[in-house]
Amino acid sequence: MPETDLKQQLAERFREVNGDHPMTSADDVYVTAQFVTLEELCTAQGRDADEVRRLMLDGRLPLPGYLRSDGAEMVPADLFALADEAGGVGLLEAWFTAHWADPVAGKAEWDAYLSGQYVCLHSVTPAAIRRKDRLTVAITAALDEPDPDAVRLHTLVDELDALEPAFTGYDRLRFGGPTSRDTCVDAVRARFPRPDRPGHGPHG
Repeated sequence: MPETDLKQQLAERFREVNGDHPMTSADDVYVTAQFVTLEELCTAQGRDADEVRRLMLDGRLPLPGYLRSDGAEMVPADLFALADEAGGVGLLEAWFTAHWADPVAGKAEWDAYLSGQYVCLHSVTPAAIRRKDRLTVAITAALDEPDPDAVRLHTLVDELDALEPAFTGYDRLRFGGPTSRDTCVDAVRARFPRPDRPGHGPHG
């Protein structure tokens, strides 16, 4: 199948999953800084871009995280790292899902991984996915308490902050609302300002 057909099929699949939303110039700048084009990554690693597109369409590797406004398929620089760790693309699904004790949960996370929508993590690994889930649950639960422990809350928020990139406007369109960074990092810090430390106040 010609490259143009595979690229078009992948773009269509991407829009089926994410919706058809415009990418602004600010979105393009963000994704260019955070991701690499599929073509560039395949060239650097000696892989065939068409074969990778087929693997994405077959549900064996995740879809691109973004389609830049020029049509470039933007992927994480470590796109192939998990498959390499698993011992190959053919072993990836079993290796990935085994990180969850509940097979149903493991399959759900595998499907989410294949969607390419785990742009909420600097590095998409089972450990990072599980840790992000625990942190967002813990932060949400803490916010429901009558008098949240601010020190513990900031510790949780700081750890989530380290796991997550900044996101961009396009993400709020495809996810239909605020991102986890909006709700569990930025909003929490605004609601519970970190106490000034000695020497770090407005006059320090």
